[in-house]
Amino acid sequence: MHLTSSAFPAEGKIPSLYTCEGKNINPPLEFHDVPAAAKALVLLMDDPDVPRDRRPDGMWDHWVVFNIPPATRSIAEHTPPPGIQGANTDGKNSYYGPCPPDREHRYFFKLYALDTLLHLAPGATKKQVEHAMQGHILAQAELMGRYEKRGK
Repeated sequence: MHLTSSAFPAEGKIPSLYTCEGKNINPPLEFHDVPAAAKALVLLMDDPDVPRDRRPDGMWDHWVVFNIPPATRSIAEHTPPPGIQGANTDGKNSYYGPCPPDREHRYFFKLYALDTLLHLAPGATKKQVEHAMQGHILAQAELMGRYEKRGK
């Protein structure tokens, strides 16, 4: 399975349009080679480079979406995907773009194909989604992009 974006290459710079300095909208994403046996997809976006004095675990969850229909092959720019929105670190059930406080950070978009739907309510956290996915992952893909605020 593969996850790509027409907005930035793997390990490339995420355009500011998709960040807190731009319109803070989600970038377009494409899904390739999703297993035929998949019953649901999960999309997570996180930043593992958060200063420890801000978050002791060093992680910021930017986007949590689960139970995306397995026939989904793309997410359009500025369009929530079909499925159930989970809570980001701010507690909002939506996308929140890159907004590093100190330096360039890495942002990981992770796609999972599951053999089951997840029985979780809207607003479930990434940790809850990851726990519910255990033992049900058929395939996974990752796309990493980088961002540093202007003037840093």
